[in-house]
Amino acid sequence: MLWFFLAISTAFFTSLKDVLGKRTLRNIDAPIVAWSWSFFTALVLLPVQVLGGIPELGSQFWVALGVGSVLNAIAFLLYIQAISTSDLSLCLPLIAFSPLFMAITSPIIVGEWLSWADGLGIGLIVGGSYLLNLQDRRRGYFAPFQALVREPGPKLMLLVAFLWSITSNVDKVGVQNSSPLFWSFAVFSAIALLQFPLIFSQSKDPGGQILKHWLGLSLMGLCTAIAVLFQMQALKLTLVVQVIAIKRTSVLFGVLWGKFLFHESGIRDRFWGATTMLLGVVLMTLF
Repeated sequence: MLWFFLAISTAFFTSLKDVLGKRTLRNIDAPIVAWSWSFFTALVLLPVQVLGGIPELGSQFWVALGVGSVLNAIAFLLYIQAISTSDLSLCLPLIAFSPLFMAITSPIIVGEWLSWADGLGIGLIVGGSYLLNLQDRRRGYFAPFQALVREPGPKLMLLVAFLWSITSNVDKVGVQNSSPLFWSFAVFSAIALLQFPLIFSQSKDPGGQILKHWLGLSLMGLCTAIAVLFQMQALKLTLVVQVIAIKRTSVLFGVLWGKFLFHESGIRDRFWGATTMLLGVVLMTLF
């Protein structure tokens, strides 16, 4: 069960990254946060990578790096936009939809087929999305689903979940054609390079903003670096969907952070919604 420990550790450090990102967005432009997320992660990984050296690269490494870095660069920007426009406890549970999308992407990309319990797990995930907005039930039984469409943050996060259902599988291809450490460093470096022009075209004085808030941004990178190393190691030990499913327990951490750190409202409905979605994810993992 080493993979489970690695995956749950990934979830915890991912949730810490979310909190740091939400706090930092109060004082800094979203494109800068998105770029800093990847840049500081790569910077933290650099010393470890220097010690580890460059492994032998497989034939699919560069294709995986190109696809993974482009899709992640887009997903990172959408992710930061989502948590900057809506409550953390409302946005983060929608990431749990990525295992649902992986029912399609995993067989295509890495040839990993999901279990018979997927149907029930998907039902719980959809039911949990209803509970997220249960306070809107008085407006009609379909109001919670309509709220997911009306709210800009959840809508963006659903798109992020789909993109990450692809990149999670690409990560496994990258790890299989290099090493967990080298792949992590390479993909975050490529993402930072792709996002670099945006901070000058969409933000004023990006250098000044980064220098002023370097501590929060670097801590965000540190948490991401730790999380991604755990995740890449776990990918070597089990199915992609199992790792990502357990990683999505970060939504429960996120709901709790939203309540106690940001004093977000409607937390009871959102907590049970997130828990129901999580049960679906766990069911997809265990059977």
